[in-house]
Amino acid sequence: MEDGKLPAISRSLRYIQPSHFLFRVQCVSALMNTYIEKYESGRFEAGGYKWRLCIYPNGNTKSNGKGYISLYLAIADTKKLPVGWEDADGKPTRFNVMKTQSGFPQFLSLDILNDPSNGYLMEDSCIFGAEVFVMKYSGKGECLSMIKQPVDGTFTWVIENFSTLKEQVFYSDVFIVEDFKWKLLLYPGGRSKTRNKSLSLFLELVDCEMLDNQSKLHAEFELLISAPSNLGRAKYHGKELVLPLREEMGSPGYVTSV
Repeated sequence: MEDGKLPAISRSLRYIQPSHFLFRVQCVSALMNTYIEKYESGRFEAGGYKWRLCIYPNGNTKSNGKGYISLYLAIADTKKLPVGWEDADGKPTRFNVMKTQSGFPQFLSLDILNDPSNGYLMEDSCIFGAEVFVMKYSGKGECLSMIKQPVDGTFTWVIENFSTLKEQVFYSDVFIVEDFKWKLLLYPGGRSKTRNKSLSLFLELVDCEMLDNQSKLHAEFELLISAPSNLGRAKYHGKELVLPLREEMGSPGYVTSV
């Protein structure tokens, strides 16, 4: 219950009895006039777990149930509860060691129960039932991890005698940022459509095999090129999603050749 509100009850009429457990109370009027505040049924099994029905004949007064029948579903063996276990009683309800039962303090008004025209009592007998559908964890999940203040991942790559470079592509040393290995790829004469038109520079995730087919890595980065005299500088700012089959990020047309 949130903000002190009682759980909502969805009511519908059906002619099929509950499939997991039936609990018949005979001589309901006598039960109402006894000292019994709470009655627990015997155990029944559903979804691989043991359960009980808990009935407060005159209401659970501690939860504003006076004037009602209070009805709860209780887990009978908490030792077998795995982490994050849930059951469904109309909508998902979580059970754990600290919360072993869930239900409705105001399940049914005693005035409505005792009115013969409503059909709940037959010869001073009433039947309660339960259906429990367990949603078991399948072992699959996903985690989105964001970094508020990333570490300084600055890496400087000094290239000597740039004008004499003859190879099509050059690779920097591997460097590590946030437990991932990276390197820079430089195409002095450009790559693909920018070949012989501009310089191309890329950031590459070296150990992309660490990402499985469903994993994604969002990286925000800056690539800068500056001359030793600091008279000229080019900067590329990127925000890209790294997928298992796409490890390179950067600009094929980084600096136009002159």
